[in-house]
Amino acid sequence: MISDPETLLLSNGGLQVWVASQGAALTDARFDGEAFLVPGGGPEGSFASFPLVPFGNRIEHNGFTLEGTDYRFRPNSADPLYLHGDGWLEQWDIDKADCTSVTLSLRHPPSPLSPYDYSAWQTISLAENGVTLHLSVRHEGEKPLLYGLGQHPFFARTAQTRLTAPARTSWSERAGHLPGESGPLPRELDFAEPALLPDRFVNNAFAGWDGHASIAWPELRLAADIDAGSNHDIYMLYMPVDRTDFFCFEPMTHLPNAHHMPGYAGLKRLVAGETIGSEMSIRLRRI
Repeated sequence: MISDPETLLLSNGGLQVWVASQGAALTDARFDGEAFLVPGGGPEGSFASFPLVPFGNRIEHNGFTLEGTDYRFRPNSADPLYLHGDGWLEQWDIDKADCTSVTLSLRHPPSPLSPYDYSAWQTISLAENGVTLHLSVRHEGEKPLLYGLGQHPFFARTAQTRLTAPARTSWSERAGHLPGESGPLPRELDFAEPALLPDRFVNNAFAGWDGHASIAWPELRLAADIDAGSNHDIYMLYMPVDRTDFFCFEPMTHLPNAHHMPGYAGLKRLVAGETIGSEMSIRLRRI
């Protein structure tokens, strides 16, 4: 096990990715010197991508009930609701690393902030102009709990950035940045074909996604193909108004606030020793 907390540089051909043990986060990612992920999140705004584990987004009322047991959370950020699980705020161990890959692990026991008891692993690897993020989690607690995974990348945004990410439905946003109602895709949020991003605040969930998307930056003559697999049939699209240099396209295995939705909306019930995994790749190409 490598205990050095310094940021590691992974490199393969024209691709360079910087990885921090804090949050198992990417802090920068470049192709031929051009940034395709930019720092925009995390505790100090230094993360360009971080894993969502043991779930993503918010939990309404900072708690939920499962099989007769009440589970409570305390806010873990400036947001009043518990946000994005635990992994992004924890110090991970670096288990092994070389010039093109790194594997990090996290042992998270229950705490006053979070009742979850689990182990997690993330492997970040580079090959053939692409970066792959493989994330897994194993439940360690005596009672079953609900788990979901995802990634939270901050993609570079330019005036001509175009997104292609077909989905069947979208969710409105209600108070507390929680999902409201699902319905047909609004015209400005329909990315079945390459489309410009809307010029406004966006924080919406999309369902019925096949796990494939692409982003084009015409000014940079650069494009990225995203493959998150069929188990990521949800994505979040987030665009703040105070930053116009990035947008977040977040593949998830479950809906936000799924702990309070019928059937738990993609979350998996795990008993002690059970594991789930997810994988997302971003492959760069010139256009």
